[in-house]
Amino acid sequence: NMVRKGIGSDSRIGNKFIYPGTGYGGSCFPKDVKALIKTAAENDYDLQVLQAVEAVNDNQKSILFRKVMKFYNNNLKGRKVALWGLSFKPQTDDMREAPSLVIIENLLKAGAMVKVYDPAAMTEAKKHFGDKIEYAKDQFDPLIDADCLIVPTEWPEFRFPNFKVIKKLMKEHVIFDGRNIYDMSEMKELGFKYFCIGIDTDR
Repeated sequence: NMVRKGIGSDSRIGNKFIYPGTGYGGSCFPKDVKALIKTAAENDYDLQVLQAVEAVNDNQKSILFRKVMKFYNNNLKGRKVALWGLSFKPQTDDMREAPSLVIIENLLKAGAMVKVYDPAAMTEAKKHFGDKIEYAKDQFDPLIDADCLIVPTEWPEFRFPNFKVIKKLMKEHVIFDGRNIYDMSEMKELGFKYFCIGIDTDR
């Protein structure tokens, strides 16, 4: 997060589109990066910068899962996990290359029970996961008796929820925020154990 502030302070760059998170997805950027790397290799050029971009993005997609595993001492068997956001970005149902795909697959492999909500991508999610996960009727439904909440996509309706309601619904008050949409100090004051990207959670 400090790196973001430093780079963003340069007026030639700005900070409007520089945010730490769980990686990029979609139909364009991942495909274009792969194509550039492939075309360069075919012409005997080693695009190390783009190779690093791809590697870092792949790593970021699993960063929330690793945080969850660390918090629960590598044991998610039987844990109820709520997940807000399935599409690769807000205002679309597109789940191609979405971080949520990696997160959910890893959660299932670890033995967690996953219940998801997305304002637009529920039908698309069913194509990917079928009956392997549960599909909520609204954003608060998956929180009932949940051990934790994971937020991979920053939909507007997720930014200012009623945290008092959330606390009443959840079994444990633990949030893993993949887009840094909540304020850490506020989360701690409200009694949540809060983990996000690029910010020291112990400060």
